Amino acid sequence: MAPSVIESMQAFWSTHFMLPSQSHVHASAVSEAIETARENVSMLLGCDPFEVVFTSGGTEANNLGVLGAAMICHAGSDPRDHAPGFPCSSHVPPPHALVSEVEDESVIAAAKHLQLLGWRVDWVPCDSQGVVSVEAFASRFEPTTRLACLQLANPVVGTIQPIRELADRCHSRGIRIHCDATAAVGRVPVDVRELRVDTLSVSAHRFYGPKGSGALFVRRGLDMNPISFGESREMGLRAGSENVPGIVGLGAAAAMTARCVDEAQATLQELCERLVEGLRTTLDSRIEVLAEHVARLPNTVAIELATEAKRIQRTARQIVVAAAQSKSPPDEITRVLRAIGKSEQQIGCTLRFSVGWTTSREQIDRAVDLVADACEYASRA
Repeated sequence: MAPSVIESMQAFWSTHFMLPSQSHVHASAVSEAIETARENVSMLLGCDPFEVVFTSGGTEANNLGVLGAAMICHAGSDPRDHAPGFPCSSHVPPPHALVSEVEDESVIAAAKHLQLLGWRVDWVPCDSQGVVSVEAFASRFEPTTRLACLQLANPVVGTIQPIRELADRCHSRGIRIHCDATAAVGRVPVDVRELRVDTLSVSAHRFYGPKGSGALFVRRGLDMNPISFGESREMGLRAGSENVPGIVGLGAAAAMTARCVDEAQATLQELCERLVEGLRTTLDSRIEVLAEHVARLPNTVAIELATEAKRIQRTARQIVVAAAQSKSPPDEITRVLRAIGKSEQQIGCTLRFSVGWTTSREQIDRAVDLVADACEYASRA
């Protein structure tokens, strides 16, 4: 977490450890802090404060974005033909959802739950660069299609998806679109009005806020149902007591990100380019940058090397870098790399690098040296 975010949260662990709904003067500071955080998140996303619903993180936000919009399983049908949240009646055709194959596991799992409720779900493939085209979605539209899910950017290969174009096509058919933006917020500017999505998820820890805190943008006037039940909070879309320190930290991180994201984007891009060029020079071009020919996140680069990724990780232990860990069931890296057509051997030789606001050029150069040394060591073994 950013030091300023930690500082903003401190008082709400102790001095202001009250619930905002309580009717005494001490609770007013808590309520005001929550609404300030809501305003900060709305400014970051380009929406109105009342369109921000606080959640326990990106996973809950994605679940609410998918399931909350879909609990009434056949919009426009006779309500006597089904009950909200239960499998559809045989009197009406089942509603249909389209979900990209490279979504986060929380979106994939929520879509699979829709299948248990009677929905038909089609999984939309991507190309070799990780792009899920608008036509790939549009060619699968049906009269019963009610929901489309596509992430703004992929956290494994960094591909930025054509959300605005897909949103326009969806809305022309009366289809809702949910966008998982957890990998993008803090790396690139995100404006929900520009993207024209119906719901969009964010996670605080992705932009130097606390873990366990997130938010869902819900477009004004969109019908939604809660997916958790109890004492109603967050415009009736969430139950239970607010995580006040987490919400305050999210708001502080959002305010910081809104001020810095443009400058940070250019710096992150320069650092990633330095990393790639350093590895290409040191390893005699024996690398492949995945999704190199499309728009990508400035902080994320996945690189296929000639050496097994796990051997590099074991040798260059000072580097924090990600590699595929599980083939069955597949982890996110494995699943995404399979989706773009990589073989098991290629997957095993791929490392995902991420840089942050505090990453220095010296650290990049050191990482290049460590990876090169690890590859040389592996070649001699």
